[in-house]
Amino acid sequence: MITTLEVPAKVKAGEPFQVNVTVGKEIPHPNTTEHHIRWIKIFFKPDGDQYAYHVGSFAFEAHGEVVTGPNTGPVYTEPSVTLSMKVNKSGTLLALSYCNIHGLWESSSRIEVE
Repeated sequence: MITTLEVPAKVKAGEPFQVNVTVGKEIPHPNTTEHHIRWIKIFFKPDGDQYAYHVGSFAFEAHGEVVTGPNTGPVYTEPSVTLSMKVNKSGTLLALSYCNIHGLWESSSRIEVE
């Protein structure tokens, strides 16, 4: 499954920009009690730094679970996140997502600071 990371290629230092992360944008990912995306995590690794910085974690908790049975509940979360952030240095944005069946998925995008 592809984690789609939408982020500007160039940003201005210290100015906020939007990041969109979606799992299954082109081909929808299953979202059932038995098979779903549990979380998305975002990291930023500045050029020249040894470590990546944790930007945010987003949990998806509702997948149709209910006491009367699986996939009959009143609410389902969709594995999509939009956030605003700012950076002062060029680097790489990383998006990780976790599927309870298939494990970890990763996507990355380069960000240049002007």
